[in-house]
Amino acid sequence: MDADLIAELARRYRKGDLSPVETTRSTLERIERQESRLNAYILVTGDLAMEQARAAEARFRRGDAPPLCGIPYSLKDIFDVSGLPLTCGSNVLRDHVSTTTAFVAKRLADAGAVLLGKNNLLEFAYGETHPDFGPTRNPWNLNRSTAGSSTGSAASVCAGQAYFAVGTDTGGSIRLPASYCGLAGVKPTYGRVSRHGVMALCWSCDYVGPLTRSASDAALVLGTIAGFDAADPTSADRPVPTYVSALEQPVRGLRVGMVRREFEEHLHPEVREAALTAVGVLRNLGLEVIEVDAPPFEHAVLSLLTILFVEAASIHRPWMEDRSEGYSAAVLERLRTGALIPGVDYLHAQRARRAFRDAMAQVFEHVDVLVTPTSPTAAHDFSDEVPGRDFTPYVRRTGPFNLTGYPAISIPCGFSSDGLPLGLQIVARYFAEDIMFRVAHAYQRVTDWHRRRPPAVD
Repeated sequence: MDADLIAELARRYRKGDLSPVETTRSTLERIERQESRLNAYILVTGDLAMEQARAAEARFRRGDAPPLCGIPYSLKDIFDVSGLPLTCGSNVLRDHVSTTTAFVAKRLADAGAVLLGKNNLLEFAYGETHPDFGPTRNPWNLNRSTAGSSTGSAASVCAGQAYFAVGTDTGGSIRLPASYCGLAGVKPTYGRVSRHGVMALCWSCDYVGPLTRSASDAALVLGTIAGFDAADPTSADRPVPTYVSALEQPVRGLRVGMVRREFEEHLHPEVREAALTAVGVLRNLGLEVIEVDAPPFEHAVLSLLTILFVEAASIHRPWMEDRSEGYSAAVLERLRTGALIPGVDYLHAQRARRAFRDAMAQVFEHVDVLVTPTSPTAAHDFSDEVPGRDFTPYVRRTGPFNLTGYPAISIPCGFSSDGLPLGLQIVARYFAEDIMFRVAHAYQRVTDWHRRRPPAVD
């Protein structure tokens, strides 16, 4: 199949040479073969998936099938789906069953997408794996991480266990797994996708977005799940463009910003080389590359982490008192640390956030998109993961855009010498996801990094 898996699958459904039931059954069989090695799912909803696949087939027969109809997908186990368990990867919610359905899950159900199950994640999306749920392994190398926190979501798409997944991103938790697994991962503009029915980690920095094989597939999924939701007070009441139709618009003449130090500091040489080569590809496509000044990203990350620690502690305070035994030791310690941060530090972090946002707005007066490496390294070994480790090096280039609200996508831009994917981040102005997708798609039309597949894990 083409790298644009969703569009290709939909074409085959319409031609009648493949059916949603056949695709769903074969994908469920693949999950069954792989799960003992990958651990990408907390819950597999096989019966529900087959029921939804049969309903999708009926829609194709009636001729009213939307673009995602019959497409098997997975959902991070942080989204409510009525009648299904919701664990958030923690024993705090081990016996919880949702009574409502998240806005995004309802959108996908209405579109006829087929839910295969709920993906594994870092506990409450907060940087650590609960020992009872265990880590998800990277399909490119089973001894390597898939980053966090949408870890199972990325692995499921990478390994062919789903045609797309939906995750959440508070400091890079969609884009970093996308980089580690060789996928497209999107953090949209703040307010573009409703968070109603999603367990919060940090109210002011949480985002919902897709993980897919290609930028064009990501555009298709985002176009389905984006939109105003009155149940989410942060939802933006703005029209959603048809992102897919914008993909073929020319990119020549668009201005690409580079912050030079983000291609030099605290970066593995192979990542630097791959990212600079990708910038050269964009230049050859006719985009104008401009070096720009920006305030230090690491300062923005410090503000982000202060806000995150405080807001997470506030959200979890009742459970910290009544269900503390359900948390892993590392996450409970992190939550307790957040509860001790003085209010004045939180206010200073919010002021610094405003200053950084204003400075980035000036940068975007001169460029259409900004590019950086996504992760400082390829996927790290599990032996490098120490409970309570510092987030800062991992989220240096992703976290600032959770703080500011700008949309960003990570796409593959190369491979390390040991065969692991590397990622390039493309950031756009507020609500300019269409331009972000145009640039990413133009790059992917002339490169093949996103077409490569990991070694078989069956």
